[in-house]
Amino acid sequence: MATRLIITLLFFMFTTGCTTSAKQTSVEVAIGGETFVLELSTDMPARVNGLMNRTEIRDHGGMLFVFTEAEERSFWMAHCLVNIDLLFLDSRGTITATHEMKIEAPQGPEESQWEYESRLKHYYSKGPARFAIELQEGSIDRLNLQVNDRIPLELHNLRGIAR
Repeated sequence: MATRLIITLLFFMFTTGCTTSAKQTSVEVAIGGETFVLELSTDMPARVNGLMNRTEIRDHGGMLFVFTEAEERSFWMAHCLVNIDLLFLDSRGTITATHEMKIEAPQGPEESQWEYESRLKHYYSKGPARFAIELQEGSIDRLNLQVNDRIPLELHNLRGIAR
């Protein structure tokens, strides 16, 4: 009886261990005929921070923002140190808007957070967006990306990881 119990416990330990997976932190995405490795931003703290305080975006790198719902969105360049190209995508991965976001003047020593954020330019999705992609400056032009182009995403998997 004890042997059977030990075997059963070991079975559950090993099968449970096999199903546990680490949190996915990046994803490969084909954009304009090139493969990019994009960091995943799937929860509110990661989405708020985005690419803030980065001194560079590596070649074929960037960030994929995954939201729980498709809705009108806006991004801004708070505490960003490099110019960023931005794509908003709907729930099917179709581009709804493209933007070439430029570095903003840094927050002044006497400027409150509210004053700083209020003066930043906003970049809108121009329709419901479920995803956003930030890439190196010049990527939109280099890849000839336009509204209504489709970016092939693993939609089912991505929708399941947004929080």
